[in-house]
Amino acid sequence: MTRPHTQTDLSALLGSRICHDLISPLGAIGNGLELLTLTGLNDDSPEFALMAQSVEAANARIRLFRIAFGQSSTGQTVPVSDLSDILDTGFASRRLRLTHSLPTVISRDEARIALLALLTVETALPLGGDLTLAQDGGVWTLTARAKRIGADPRLWASLDSGQTPAGLSPAEVQFALLPAAVAKAGRQLSVTRTETSLSLRF
Repeated sequence: MTRPHTQTDLSALLGSRICHDLISPLGAIGNGLELLTLTGLNDDSPEFALMAQSVEAANARIRLFRIAFGQSSTGQTVPVSDLSDILDTGFASRRLRLTHSLPTVISRDEARIALLALLTVETALPLGGDLTLAQDGGVWTLTARAKRIGADPRLWASLDSGQTPAGLSPAEVQFALLPAAVAKAGRQLSVTRTETSLSLRF
């Protein structure tokens, strides 16, 4: 007998479908820009650079969303090079500076938790900051340092309780998904906050 899909399963399927449908046209746009350079177009122009950077950033963000919000299978892994590229491109901005030290083998569940954790921490850095993601002895640590940590107590309390906060906006959905992903992986999440630093361990 086929097991009925839960709401979480359906949400993951929806995330996978959206990412799948968007990644191909974005790739086509990137290929089109490359072809334009072969026709003699001045690819040093600010306009061309803006388009190329935007496509690259959008591709990285879609790949990030595919892992963070999409469907995964038990035992599935993520290539280290893929996750490294997603981190380097998807979180590259003037506001955020991310450094990372990744293990040689990364399960899809671990990658999902790491990306969801980054998305939660990102909301607490309105003025930007320094992020460090590392894994040591099977334990992952994400640390953020900034002049000011703008952590919404309503959202961050939910990570301690495991209860989905009421009134989530689309930009805050990771606060509902992170505890569920941690529980599914059989791990525990600990959060430490100060006025200038934030640390997540799982």
